[in-house]
Parts: sequence; C-alpha cells; structure tokens
Amino acid sequence: MYLQLAADRNELPRLLEAVQQHAAALLADVDERDVVPAASAPPPAPLPAQGVGLEATLDEFAARWEPTLSASAGPRYLGFVTGGVTPAALAGDWMTATWDQNAFSSLDGAGQHLERESIAWLRGLFGLSDDHHGTFVSGATMSNTIGLATAREWLGERRGVSPAEEGVGGLGAVRVLSGAAHSSVSKGLSILGLGRTALVPVETLPRREAVDTAALERVLQEHEADGPCVVVANAGTVNTADFDDLRAIAALRERYGFWLHVDAAFGAFAALCPGYSHLVDGLDLADSICVDLHKWLNVPYDSAVQFTRRRDLQTAVFQNSAAYLGPLGDTPDTAHLTPENSHRLRAVTAWFTLRAYGRDGHREIVERSIACAHTLGDAIDGTPELRLLAPVRLNVVCFTLAEDPTAERLAALTGRLADNVFLTPTVLDGVPALRAAFSNWRTTENDTRRVFTALQGALREL
Repeated sequence: MYLQLAADRNELPRLLEAVQQHAAALLADVDERDVVPAASAPPPAPLPAQGVGLEATLDEFAARWEPTLSASAGPRYLGFVTGGVTPAALAGDWMTATWDQNAFSSLDGAGQHLERESIAWLRGLFGLSDDHHGTFVSGATMSNTIGLATAREWLGERRGVSPAEEGVGGLGAVRVLSGAAHSSVSKGLSILGLGRTALVPVETLPRREAVDTAALERVLQEHEADGPCVVVANAGTVNTADFDDLRAIAALRERYGFWLHVDAAFGAFAALCPGYSHLVDGLDLADSICVDLHKWLNVPYDSAVQFTRRRDLQTAVFQNSAAYLGPLGDTPDTAHLTPENSHRLRAVTAWFTLRAYGRDGHREIVERSIACAHTLGDAIDGTPELRLLAPVRLNVVCFTLAEDPTAERLAALTGRLADNVFLTPTVLDGVPALRAAFSNWRTTENDTRRVFTALQGALREL
C-alpha cells in the first residue's frame, strides 16, 4: 500500500477529528463570512508525483481555496434558490460517504429499501398518493428530464410506437406546452431528441408568470387534430414563485388527453404550510412531478426526487438489460429508473433531516423563509429608489431600480452588496431585475434586516 495512504488509514480517527473541527469552525463563522469573497481563484497548480497525505492536503485546501469560496451555506446567500445543509443532513452526508453505497440494485444490501422509505416520507410531505412512485436523482434538471422522457414514451404509446426501442422518428412532431417553463425543460427536450423548438410558450395571465388556462385551452383546441401533447405546469416559477392553477389544468386533461408534468422544484414545499398549501392544490393529479431537495429540504448538493404514476413507462425508457442485474421484477431497482447506473445513496441525507426534524421542523423552515421574503418585499416596496416587479407570493422577491434599471446599474448594485448578500440577476417582462430567494434554514428576520440595510447603503453609493 502506498506509504501516505497507509499512514492516513492508521491515523484515520485523529484525522477525521481534525476535519470535523475544521468544518465546525467554518460553520460557526459562516454567518459572518463575506457571502461572495473578493479574492480571486488561485492559479492552477500541477499535480505532484508525491502525495502529502490528508492532513497537509486539508491545510493546503484551507489556504489556497477556502478564501475564494462563496458562503452559500450561510443565511444571506439569496441567489438562485439555494438551501443550506441542516445539521442532520450534514451528518447524513458524512454517513453516505462513509458507507459508500452504490444504491442501484437490491442484490446489494438494504439501500433500495432505505430509499423507498425516504420516498414514502416525501410523498406524504407533499400530499401525494401512493400512486406516485419516486426515485432520487441529482437535481431538478434530471428530474424534469426523466419526467419528459416518461412523457415521450406515453406519446409513443398513444401513437403505437416506442421511442425507447425505435427512436423518436416515429413520434412525428411533438408539442410541449407551458406558460413560463424553467430553462431545464428546454435542456431536457434537447437531451431527449425532441428539440428545444418542441416547447410552445402559452400566454400567461396579465403581469403574471402563471399560465392563462383559457389560452391553454385555445391552443389545445387548435392543435387537437395533431394528436396528444405534453403540458408542463409550474408550481413556483423561478422569477416570482408564481403557480399555475393545477386543478384547472388537470380538468383540461380530462377533455384533451395530454401528459401533465409539474415542475414543483421548490414550490412543492408550500404543501407544508396551511396558509399556502392551496397553491399546490391538484399536485397529486399530475402524471409526473419534479421536486428539488437541495433547495427547501436543505440537504447537500446534489439531491432531488422525481415522481410519476407510470413507472412502467419509466422503466421502458431506462431499463438496463444486463445478466448481473437480475430480472426487472414488480418493484424495479433504481438501475432501471434513471440514466444512472452508479447511484449514490442520496436518500440518507433526506432520511436524516426528515427523521431529525419531522414535518413540523421543516414546515417552520418554510414558513420562516416565506416571512423573511415578505419582510424584504415590504421594505423594498416602501423604498422610493426601488420597485417591486411582482407581489411576494412565496419565497422570492423580484425587484429593480425605480429609475434607469439597466443590467449594468444592477450589476454595480450587486457588486457593492457582495460581502453582505448574494442576489442573482434576471429579466421580467423585459425589465432587468434582481431576485432574492429565501430557502436556507439559517436565515432569520435579523439577516433580512441586515440585507435591507446593506441594500440601502449600496443605493446611496450607486
């Protein structure tokens, strides 16, 4: 055995304790770290022939790379829709790596069963029936893509072909209708050979990102002779956290016969809150659903889940025919449900945080995030130099400068905020804007007030 490797094995308890202490010190300080540090990435270094062992490597990582990393685990990282890592999820991630399970086959240990128990807990969390089968995947892009792949097979079923077996040529033109689809939908259509142009934008409600169901019905009527299609509904749009009327769209499906996929990457968590659960009324009626867990469940990257009612079609797409995997069976292993054969046991982090804090603990995280978003939205609405571009519907605050809201001026504003808060740019109805998305379990009202104070200071400098 290589000398340094053997030495690290022999000293592993002490070395893991050193890593634990280092990680604990980082997390103890994460609230006060610059959210986006000014330090530039170090120049690349060549890989040396001789290794230095774990201890020296940790020291080098801390010196060269840690000063350049964003505090995305902290309470004022409000860009994208980024959760943190709860203490239990962190422990779960450590145990995931410790056990190092490739959870793709039931021939090997109970990893599949742990995943199924976690899926059942999540299904209950989101108010889904047992008709929805779920699988852990890497993120919302993969979840949406698997949902669309299953929808593609459903389209083939209606037309007497199997795209999984015969290719997409037999499908003819495919239409995917959506009001304000996330960019991952277009990416998924590209991956699946359906093409980005298969996505047909449908008119949204005035000054909303929610689809106009009357407009959707008109498009369905106009193209009814073209055969079945796919509708992608949104439960929480990326810019304004807007929600389609899922129950009304499901009612249209009864008349026009389409596949209903719901992108509920973060919006599904509204189901936890009595005051907001109406936003996802009808979610259980979907044919497939995307939910991202490294957002509001606050587990480490990368983790998401996809649900579908038609697991038979999903396995038709992703079945892996190999003698060493055994027969498909009535309960397919994950090797037959996603593009991955190697499948990290992502379920452990979700299992840990769900078991540690339960429904009530995660509802408190969601409700606190929503309250913080409303606090910031109200403060922005009362600031003459700023303008809200949409009401705060859930956890996203979309706003811009009241005068001359150019992308350049907004970039200058966020540059002045970088040490205190990270916001991401967007464009809404042609207007350059900024988004603050609240989903980190650490974020409190004190952090929100600090964000607004920093925003006021940056406005004065601007």
